[in-house]
Amino acid sequence: MSAKPVLGDWEIPRVALIKTLEQRSFVELPIPGRVGSLFQDLNTTPTRIAIAGSLYGEESRNQFLEDLRGKFKSGEPVTFTADITTATDVQYVIIEALQIQESGVAPDQLNYFLVLRESPPPPPPPDPFGGLDAGLLDQAAGFLDTVTSALDLIDSLGNVPNFSDPTPPLTGALEGVTTATAGLEEALTPLREIFGTP
Repeated sequence: MSAKPVLGDWEIPRVALIKTLEQRSFVELPIPGRVGSLFQDLNTTPTRIAIAGSLYGEESRNQFLEDLRGKFKSGEPVTFTADITTATDVQYVIIEALQIQESGVAPDQLNYFLVLRESPPPPPPPDPFGGLDAGLLDQAAGFLDTVTSALDLIDSLGNVPNFSDPTPPLTGALEGVTTATAGLEEALTPLREIFGTP
């Protein structure tokens, strides 16, 4: 291997074996009365990459296990590069399986085996205005400017009288009418008696 496999920003050490499994998924459609079947192609399944290797020594083993298990437990897609994935679309992978083995026959040796599975890249962060037409935003900004201008115009008029209750000025005028017509009731009494109206 001219280039060592790199998982995220971590170079996988002491790789002894690396292999890929790529396959297509088909649905078989049998045809009654005919030999053979038709197959509907459902495209490729996610590529799997198996990596195996060995480590020696206590210090390198502990650091290796911390790095590898940290990436495995996070479960997040990470970038992956290796010579074996040339001419494939593999960019991001997740660690699907992890196997660690020690043996009494070789007590200073740690064997590892991990399976990577192709994963689509993480989605971009959502845009809160992504679904809105830019023209609507411009119209909203124009409407806001119009409302602001109208409020400024009202403020420039100074003190505007309160039109909510128009009765206070009329109350004084009504009192004068009531005083002027106070004797009218007594003056109309003889007319009522003549015409027989109550």
